Amino acid sequence: MPCVFCEIVAGRAPAHIIEQDDLALCILDINPFAEGHCLILSKRHVPWWHDLTDDEIGTVFRMAKGVANRLRDVYSSEFVCLYARGRRIPHTHIFLVPTTKGDALDGFFNELEKFLAVAAKKIRRDD
Repeated sequence: MPCVFCEIVAGRAPAHIIEQDDLALCILDINPFAEGHCLILSKRHVPWWHDLTDDEIGTVFRMAKGVANRLRDVYSSEFVCLYARGRRIPHTHIFLVPTTKGDALDGFFNELEKFLAVAAKKIRRDD
């Protein structure tokens, strides 16, 4: 089965395209967590963002920044949550979700904060 994001990039599958350039594409998510939830896709099929080229990473994250600023303005959100995916659909995509205090994502991240000290200890390179 072909990759749905590759099909969108190639113009063979429908999508609400917000913007694009030579290396990246921004679309609205068809299963949004909030109104305005966008995805930034690499145009090249790469499952994990950290395997993109430096040029692709720069383009994807510059586009994410520009779209996030517009989302914040349009939806008056407190911030725009950004996270990278690739597991369910193995093609790099960055979620941009307008977020406000008390919504589902805010609650999710508040719960994650309980793990900060443990995670920091595991990740640090204290020699």
